[in-house]
Amino acid sequence: MTKAHRTFVSYIDKSREFYAAQGYDAPYRWATATTAPFTPLTKPLAECRIGVITTSSLTSDSTLEPYVAPSLPAPTAMATNHLSWHKDATHTNDLGSYLPLDHLNALASDGVIGSLAPRFAGIPTIYSQRRTNKWAEQIRTWFADDDVDLALLIPL
Repeated sequence: MTKAHRTFVSYIDKSREFYAAQGYDAPYRWATATTAPFTPLTKPLAECRIGVITTSSLTSDSTLEPYVAPSLPAPTAMATNHLSWHKDATHTNDLGSYLPLDHLNALASDGVIGSLAPRFAGIPTIYSQRRTNKWAEQIRTWFADDDVDLALLIPL
């Protein structure tokens, strides 16, 4: 006998049900963008300074605010266990897979990119459009101070 049922959990349905159960009058409003926030590079990649944004933290005492830290020397480890990711299917033992500062520095040495920004930025994984927009402006300011041409967002 074949059962007819979904084989996945609908995140959208679960979110709507959750907000309705909390007493909200309107369902959750998903973030939308009518235009792509894309700006073409004005110079070759080999002349660009690259800034990195991560959702990992420097310590397990996760900050509720964005932060900047020196890119070099690269941290030897980052705090990740307090974040939500599929810990049975993957791991965060390879720092370079989610915070590739050493890899980018090597690309700069090889002339593939111009340089790595002197600081990388971290942003908490709190799902709030208001906070995300505020924090994006803060990171834009930090990266402008560091003359960053291109930001690489690597969420965990």
